[in-house]
Amino acid sequence: MASEFCGSSLLLALPDDVFAIISRSLSPRDLCNLSLCCQSLCTLVAAEKVWLTQSEILGVVPHRDLIEWRKGVSSYKALCRFLVTIKPLIGIWVHQNPELGNVVYVMPGFVSIVGCRIIPQELGPLGIEEGPILWAPVFEIIGDLDGSLLFFLHGREKSIDYMYPGSVKPLERNCNILLLEVEPLQQKSGSKLLQIKSFDYLPDKELSRKISRSNSDVSRSKRLLEQSDSKVPFSRLNFVDRRKLIEVVTVQVRQTVPDSANGPLFPHSRNDEDIFKKDMALLFERRSLLLRTRKINGGCVDWQGVPELPSDPAQSNSHDTRKSLNCSNGLHGRDDDKKRSISKKTVRGYFTKIFWKSPSLFGNYAHSRSSSSSSENKHASLHEFLKSGDAIRLTLRASTARLTSYRAWPNMHDNRYALYKLPIRVPTADQEYAGLWGGTFGWPPGKPTEDKSGKALFFLLISYEESEGQRHLIATKILEGTHYVLHPNGSAMFIVNVDEPSEDPFPWDVDGDSSPVIVRHAFAGEGIANGYGFRYPGSKPGSLFVIENGLLAFIWTESRVVLTMQRLNLQELLRKGEQVPALPPIANFSYLTKSYSNVFTGFPNAPTCLSSPRFDFSS
Repeated sequence: MASEFCGSSLLLALPDDVFAIISRSLSPRDLCNLSLCCQSLCTLVAAEKVWLTQSEILGVVPHRDLIEWRKGVSSYKALCRFLVTIKPLIGIWVHQNPELGNVVYVMPGFVSIVGCRIIPQELGPLGIEEGPILWAPVFEIIGDLDGSLLFFLHGREKSIDYMYPGSVKPLERNCNILLLEVEPLQQKSGSKLLQIKSFDYLPDKELSRKISRSNSDVSRSKRLLEQSDSKVPFSRLNFVDRRKLIEVVTVQVRQTVPDSANGPLFPHSRNDEDIFKKDMALLFERRSLLLRTRKINGGCVDWQGVPELPSDPAQSNSHDTRKSLNCSNGLHGRDDDKKRSISKKTVRGYFTKIFWKSPSLFGNYAHSRSSSSSSENKHASLHEFLKSGDAIRLTLRASTARLTSYRAWPNMHDNRYALYKLPIRVPTADQEYAGLWGGTFGWPPGKPTEDKSGKALFFLLISYEESEGQRHLIATKILEGTHYVLHPNGSAMFIVNVDEPSEDPFPWDVDGDSSPVIVRHAFAGEGIANGYGFRYPGSKPGSLFVIENGLLAFIWTESRVVLTMQRLNLQELLRKGEQVPALPPIANFSYLTKSYSNVFTGFPNAPTCLSSPRFDFSS
């Protein structure tokens, strides 16, 4: 008996359902390695039930949605490959500019993920839960039939919606920075393009060949890798050249969004099953159209035929390039260039003066500059970058960088087209209130009052820090729905000591529904106030009240101003939200221009008159 069932024979003798249960203890990579042992195990591991189980374990979408997604790919294994690859991108990504808030939430679509920018806005009459949240598309990553990735950047130019196809670099599992770049590649016949692929993208047979290749193949691959290492990274170009390349590529590859692709980017809530089925049918047709379009237009540009790019080293002098760009507002008069109201010299001079002042408890540290060697600071020429290929294309690169942060807010580069991942802590017994919260000023919470048509919506990230044996709860502002920003992006709206109870009474006995208010806990702390100017605000005493119905309320002691908050489920809010037009493509990904006002208020279906309340926290 022991000799009859041993090794692979034992696994092969198991029913598919039993093996599917056992496979829950294995990772997708473990299963791929198991399939390389022999043909029989390869057939066993290829069972649909096994990869459906693996896809469900990943937790990107629920089981019933996996059934729908399977219709768009060749197998559950291909679907699992897609889910494993894109899972690190799910979550909240931010940028410092504009200071009102630049929040991009990446969520599942249909065999895709969609980057949605939350627009700074006021609450409608229905409040947070029922009112439509305004959002604009930033990018999509769509899974092909085999689970490989296709990238589309969204943008709007001269009142026309466009999509800009590109590629996706292999994603790092712990990525915390998302970069929009341009990469050179060999496209013409007779020259081979070296593609360094992650094993996650490879079919089983190709993966087996890669692992079991001969020594001669290894030495040949080593030579190719050395050639690849000699390529100039996009990050080594100066900012002007990087901007120029992205502008050139987006103009060359842009595609008008057809009417048939103007449908939803993700399904609405399942509360109405008929609407959900209709959405899924539209999403299936839209995705099929994008896949066909991508096969026709791969998003590559022959850079030698672009007059704006140098065809020889003499034309790639960075000084000449910078001079030619500074004489105009850009290659194509981008709309974001027209929004500059403060010169860089003025802003730099202002912040230089206040930089040496000691920041208050609520100040946001100045942007850090990563220390680098002189060789790293030396910029490469544009021609040196382009000579490694005859074509260029947009690419999305998700990498892991060593970032510093202050109060859970990452310090960011001001000249990189990047988004930074915001770490969201899962609530635990000792960090009960960690996570994303949304709120407004005033009581009762959530809905506008008769004397005020709308309330500015704030998004706050609550995190915890321990200092000198004391635990502090910190509420960092990441979105502010006013017309003109009150406090810097990433400021701490309030900080409380969770080990220090507050003796202040809660001022109201009932909520908006006339139900009695029951306060579970109250903590003493300080809330944001005027300080050393805009960048370094001060603080005033206050208390945080934890209310029985799940609300939080911070009240400034002297002024009695109250900020009320509730937990947010961004995915559900966006499913009930309203899509608005995007910015021009480059600014739509990263808005690098310093701005203190709402750059989204010009849209016809966005709020045209956002309030700018000046709350007096000190009196």
